[in-house]
Amino acid sequence: MAKSSKVRIKSKKIILSSDSHPAIMLVSTYRGYWGVENKVHYVRDVTQGEDASRIRTKPLPQIFAIARNFTLNLYRSQMFENMAQARALMFILVRHT
Repeated sequence: MAKSSKVRIKSKKIILSSDSHPAIMLVSTYRGYWGVENKVHYVRDVTQGEDASRIRTKPLPQIFAIARNFTLNLYRSQMFENMAQARALMFILVRHT
């Protein structure tokens, strides 16, 4: 039996700048990245359970991702800031109608 070898590749980004304010740009870029991570990816992973999903057969993962994005946009259009509370409230409203 042949042994399988796994290769791990780590990538690093190096930002070079001739600008007089590179620290401000770096902080802005860093905050922008984490803003997206916290606003979208974290909510999809934790609140909507995307990482725990066992859906693997194409095209279902893409369809469910579209549905998750749609619900997040729907909640935000209704001025919800906490997606877990919005989901719980919608569940209660749907259940009692």
